[in-house]
Amino acid sequence: MVGNLTDNRLKLKRIFVEPNLPEGLKPLMELAHNLWWSWDHEATALFKSIGEGLLEKHNFNPIALLDNLTIENANELVANKTFMKNMKEVYARFNDYIGAPAPKGPKVAYFCMEYGLQQSLRLYSGGLGVLAGDYLKEVSDRNYNLVAVGLLYRYGYFQQGITLQGEQQHIMDAAKFTQLPLNPVRDANNEWIKIHINLAGRTVWAKVWELKVGRMSLFLLDTDIDDNRWEDRSLTHQLYGGDNEHRLKQELLLGVGGLRALKAMGVDADLYHLNEGHAAFLGLERLRNYIKEKGLSLESALEVVRSTQLFTTHTPVPAGHDSFSESLLRDYLYEYTYALDISWERLVAIGRVNPTNPAEPFSVSHLAIRTCQEVNGVSRLHGEVSRKMFVELNPDYHYSESNIGHVTNSVHFPTWVAQEWLEFYRKQFGKGFEDNQVDKKYWAKIHQAPASDIMAIRNKLKARLLHWVRESLNTDYMRRGENPRAIFEITNSLREDALVIGFARRFATYKRATLLFSNEKRLAEIVNNTDRPIIFLFAGKAHPADKFGQEFIRLIYNTTKNPLFKGKVIFLENYSMEMAKLLVQGVDIWLNNPTRPQEASGTSGMKAVMNGVMNFSVLDGWWCEGYRPGAGWALPEHDTYKDTALQNELDAETIYNILENDIIPTYYDRDQNGISERWVSHIKNTIADIAPQFVMGRMLDDYHNNFYSKLHESSQRIKGEKLKHATELVAWKNRVRRIWDAIELLDLQTPDTFNHSLPLGQRFKASVQLNIQELHSEDIGVELVFFRRKSETELDLLSVHALTAGKQSGTDVTYTCDIVPTESGVFEYGFRMFPKHPMLVHRQDFGLVRWL
Repeated sequence: MVGNLTDNRLKLKRIFVEPNLPEGLKPLMELAHNLWWSWDHEATALFKSIGEGLLEKHNFNPIALLDNLTIENANELVANKTFMKNMKEVYARFNDYIGAPAPKGPKVAYFCMEYGLQQSLRLYSGGLGVLAGDYLKEVSDRNYNLVAVGLLYRYGYFQQGITLQGEQQHIMDAAKFTQLPLNPVRDANNEWIKIHINLAGRTVWAKVWELKVGRMSLFLLDTDIDDNRWEDRSLTHQLYGGDNEHRLKQELLLGVGGLRALKAMGVDADLYHLNEGHAAFLGLERLRNYIKEKGLSLESALEVVRSTQLFTTHTPVPAGHDSFSESLLRDYLYEYTYALDISWERLVAIGRVNPTNPAEPFSVSHLAIRTCQEVNGVSRLHGEVSRKMFVELNPDYHYSESNIGHVTNSVHFPTWVAQEWLEFYRKQFGKGFEDNQVDKKYWAKIHQAPASDIMAIRNKLKARLLHWVRESLNTDYMRRGENPRAIFEITNSLREDALVIGFARRFATYKRATLLFSNEKRLAEIVNNTDRPIIFLFAGKAHPADKFGQEFIRLIYNTTKNPLFKGKVIFLENYSMEMAKLLVQGVDIWLNNPTRPQEASGTSGMKAVMNGVMNFSVLDGWWCEGYRPGAGWALPEHDTYKDTALQNELDAETIYNILENDIIPTYYDRDQNGISERWVSHIKNTIADIAPQFVMGRMLDDYHNNFYSKLHESSQRIKGEKLKHATELVAWKNRVRRIWDAIELLDLQTPDTFNHSLPLGQRFKASVQLNIQELHSEDIGVELVFFRRKSETELDLLSVHALTAGKQSGTDVTYTCDIVPTESGVFEYGFRMFPKHPMLVHRQDFGLVRWL
């Protein structure tokens, strides 16, 4: 049978007809091979103008679009003077952009398991990847000295299908690398650079590709090559596919292989940024290199590595952090016992809280924290949650004293803002706005804009969204075999004057996608008011292993068929970056109701803000910082009930009440021109007061000012005099560690608080006399710590007061304090001794503590 590959009678040969554009169109291919086009609105419009719907037809992939141009199509474009003029203007701007001077400052190497850069590149699954992609774009725009490392997935994350019964299908389509903006990375001999790592005794090879993201480079590792066995070739097939062992191998490839790729390319970074714990094994490989190449001891190497690494955690619950059993780990990490010259027990202890507990899994987050001087969460609240989560690594300190900081996530403004808003902002905000997006004075000019102009944009974007929804539903419903009458009923019922509320995100159970349907009778009353129509749009994927998340999808999809909700509740199949743009630009309200405090940050709501869309969200993640009264709506930050079912019921009823009594009346409170001034006030406040706080430029500035600069400064000190300072610091630590247990408490004088209270305003004087043996007084710090007890297991830290060291007499030193309490109450206090050294950036850098 013709077409059957196993039919040997066919004498067929294969030929590749390479696309060959006319000389005049060659700039198009150069533009298509750099992702700059995807966030430059004029460049995107240029590719769309090649033919109506063609870019969308090719999954927003301009290379595939150009590859499929016929000779006639190409010649028509060359003859089109308007098109050629636009192409030359875009190409000139691109060359000006790329031709910026080489970036200065310390070079940062950024490691992440996924990157959401553009829809046709299946390198992402959700928020983590899209955030990383936005970060790289801002790095390019700001011409920052950073390179990125990741994995090149053949299939990426799954494409979603929905059956007639609402079951999620997982569709895996292989990417065509020849139609992606990828370039092989070659060495001085023009050989494709390959690196190898050892996985359970096998040598696994990976080729290195380069993906240009504007001015910067993302380097991607690919194991799907002939040098490898099939099981190793599949290592870079799927993102987050396979079992826990597969995840371990991917993380070793990213961390260890990624570092080796940089080394093979001659890229010598000053700082390393681990965006999530997936790349934590990078630290072990760097330790190996310093020991082998610089002749350092493990301790000295660790000081250097720590002083140059930042770990960003995105996970707010302990169960979400990757961990591996000791038995599994042994097959893959045992070689590092030889490289680092340590025992296996000491190696696995780096990833444990209790090093002597063989049943405790090895946490890559613990490994990352212990090999990174700086650690941060991704919102103010998540920073606090992370400090509490990892407090067990430094049990002698209160969680609030942890060195874990935060940088609140943000979004890349040009990527997510609608063209209509961008043009409006340029006109309304004036020259300089796009280069100074963090400057609030530009955004404040929105208050001067006429309400009619603002609503004209909002209505146009909503109409575009609903037009796309109708087309998408028609296609999806017919493919599923839905009843034609039902299809027409639903699509014809979508009113453009309706209040449209969007909920689109990963369908993890903690995000409570079904919360809105807790009381279907109440919801039905809200959505079936013909005078005040409402449409709820849902979209999102559940991980293939998350059966509960998939059940949420099934429940919502089947709810859309309920006569009470038909045309009022819609589920959109196969959530993607381009769908996300339509949604955050076109809806009126962005709904988010996660279980507190499990939303580390969230960024989709920020994208909505850039487009004048209000958020209606639980005060969790970024919304704790973003919410302003009169600029969106909020559910309380803290739970009222310990019982989850009762809290869910309360939150659902709160949503119904706010919708009925505030949001809906505000939206439909329209004047004779059909405009709600109260609604426009919310839009203006959202744009003026929230948007500038969550543009990616602010986030990059925060990382630079709070972490990169600090790391670079401390690493320069540690590396000083050819790494001599690192060796000296280790020698000091060893001396303190040797003497620590021999330090004696000779005398402790405090007020008699056991028998007498201390009147408010009276001085609290105390002294601590220590025999510090061979140490100097400046090596030891003593402090007085006050707590207020919340429960039998929890204390609130109130204040910490450093004691002053007196003159050292032999080996004896007396430390004193004299303070005046400023509030009354029952408190608990104690004295804490700790090592001090000017090169210790954080207390946690040297965790010796003794309570006296």
